[in-house]
Amino acid sequence: MDPLTIAGILIALATTFGAMFMAGMDPVGIFFGDPGSILLVFFGSMGATAASGTLPDLKNGMKAMVKAFAGGAPPDSAASIEQLVGFADIARRDGLLTLESSLDEVEDEFLKRGLMMAVDGTDPEELRETLDLELSQMAARHRAGAAFFSNAAGYAPAFGVAGTVIGLIDMLSNLSDPGALGPALAVAFSTTLWGVFLANYIYTPVSMKLKRSSAIEVAFRELLVEGILSIQAGANPRALSGKLSAYLPPSERADEEQQSA
Repeated sequence: MDPLTIAGILIALATTFGAMFMAGMDPVGIFFGDPGSILLVFFGSMGATAASGTLPDLKNGMKAMVKAFAGGAPPDSAASIEQLVGFADIARRDGLLTLESSLDEVEDEFLKRGLMMAVDGTDPEELRETLDLELSQMAARHRAGAAFFSNAAGYAPAFGVAGTVIGLIDMLSNLSDPGALGPALAVAFSTTLWGVFLANYIYTPVSMKLKRSSAIEVAFRELLVEGILSIQAGANPRALSGKLSAYLPPSERADEEQQSA
């Protein structure tokens, strides 16, 4: 599990529950006193989101949510730069074809495929076009996964309001017992609470997390594309290291330059 995502949501929950408790409320009773509100908002928002897309969108959305909470280590750009510079040194010293024997140690499939195309003599323009196409398709899949939850965040409050209206209609149809109006009104508004909760505590954070993760991965793949094409062009290893270091944050860039020196 991604500790940052889990911790962020738990902090938001703890803050909300703490504020309610300090105000003399019963946060557990307020949130979980009416299970029907939870079911209406959650399944209603998920159903509407699924209806607005396709079956692959639904499957990708579920996979994206697992990815958002499962997390994983971000790409190690510095290590990849070091590997690319090493390949550039081999290609410049012994020729591009000698890289073929070193490809078995490459774990990243995108990098391995790009280097293999370079070794096979693929035209540089065609190689860039192929890699950029794969990169754009990956980014499109990521956008679809993030959009699933941004759409759900839009539907959840609407279903919360719908549940409140349903509760008010039921309450107004039973005005014979004035003492029951207060509790009934509280239950009616619990669906609005759940709509706001799911939209802002779950769906929107997941969507933003997926967008950020996608941006990081796209930038990493762009680094690999530049490295592959530079190796194919016979770039100087030191020059390549300086060029690719632009993809690193300033603190890591300084360390990379010291290692190159």
